[in-house]
Amino acid sequence: MYICVDFDGTIVDHRYPGIGEPVPMAVTWLLRLQSCGARLILFTMRSDDPRFGTLLTDAVQYLESNGVKLFGVNCNPDQKEWTVSPKAYGHVYVDDSAFGCPLIMPKGFARPCVDWKKVGPQLEHLCLSRSW
Repeated sequence: MYICVDFDGTIVDHRYPGIGEPVPMAVTWLLRLQSCGARLILFTMRSDDPRFGTLLTDAVQYLESNGVKLFGVNCNPDQKEWTVSPKAYGHVYVDDSAFGCPLIMPKGFARPCVDWKKVGPQLEHLCLSRSW
């Protein structure tokens, strides 16, 4: 199962270009999903650019330092076999800006963020119940 996951507002609080506080339960659920076989793809607007710095690399390093192993970064390496589309292919996309995504507003956060207490179990159920 391919899961494309946004960064700001989904894994960390919106503090762009900085990295905000962790969204409650985000890393915990990403680790659980990866342990059940999900292939995690970081799908973010962050990029590395001489004008702005290493914003994408910083996000990748944040995840790696928390034990999250990414299958891809803004791309799905497996799709190169069947398409040249720049859109990363995933079975599911988790993004605080996605219509219908459950959100919470933790104290001190800049904006609402993904409610992983609701999203995590649903993704785990999908990961464990379907053959991808």
